[in-house]
Amino acid sequence: MENQEDINKGKNIAIVSYLTIIGTIIAILMNNEDKSEFARFHIRQALGVFISFFLLGYFIGYFDSWMITSAFWVFIFVLWVYGFIAALNGEKKEMPIVGPFFQNIFKSL
Repeated sequence: MENQEDINKGKNIAIVSYLTIIGTIIAILMNNEDKSEFARFHIRQALGVFISFFLLGYFIGYFDSWMITSAFWVFIFVLWVYGFIAALNGEKKEMPIVGPFFQNIFKSL
């Protein structure tokens, strides 16, 4: 169980991390001063969603299919909503499918 004091300290930073890629960068800078494990968790999740969006979106853009593009947008949106709601509720819930991967890749943050 997560320490409630750490959640309260990092909740605003966690929420900011989901507000665009710039919000994630700002959250990383905000969390440098007073490190919160809760904020670090959500920063890693948000950064993973945004980097996945840009990297996969680049290749998805070459498909001339509205079904593939729509599925991609729905997938990214569902991940983003899942993480954002978890941050709002003060929960550390990994995103389905890709959450453990994001935590492992960005563990240095």
